[in-house]
Amino acid sequence: MPATPAASADQPLDEFAHCHEGILHKLDELGRLPALLGPAAEARRIAAEALTFFESAVLQHHAEEERELFPAVLASATQGDERDLVQALVERLVKEHREVERTWQHLKPQIKAVAQGQDVKFDAAALTALVASYQSHARFEEAQLLPLAKQILGRNDNHMAALGMSLHLRRALPGVMERFGHRV
Repeated sequence: MPATPAASADQPLDEFAHCHEGILHKLDELGRLPALLGPAAEARRIAAEALTFFESAVLQHHAEEERELFPAVLASATQGDERDLVQALVERLVKEHREVERTWQHLKPQIKAVAQGQDVKFDAAALTALVASYQSHARFEEAQLLPLAKQILGRNDNHMAALGMSLHLRRALPGVMERFGHRV
């Protein structure tokens, strides 16, 4: 049955009205844009800072512990139960370092994409696990190893001084080399 003349006369106007609905919807979304810019900029900043911080501080911290602190405490621990305890603590902490570093390597490309403002399918569960595992790791180390290390290294002032000197030289050497180069 053909459309009545009145119904077909309104049809072009209905199409204009439907277009306006779509335009108004998109304009509503566009109006939300300024509120989203701040969180997006903050996400980029946090991601960029995390890349630098993790690579320069966290990984360096692990390396210093494994190269300086752990061997010093192991070498100074008395044979028997004390040394066995230190060995078990060190093995656990080194294992946790590797787990954190593996998770970081998984997340690093995603965090880099966020820092660059790219769309990324982000593994939020892995990030949550990284944060929680590192918090647990740090609390354990501070409660278990560091007090024991202080006790063990504190028995001999030379052992604590040697650790301090080793850390100082390792941190100072890059600056000295940069300043004086081959003349050192």
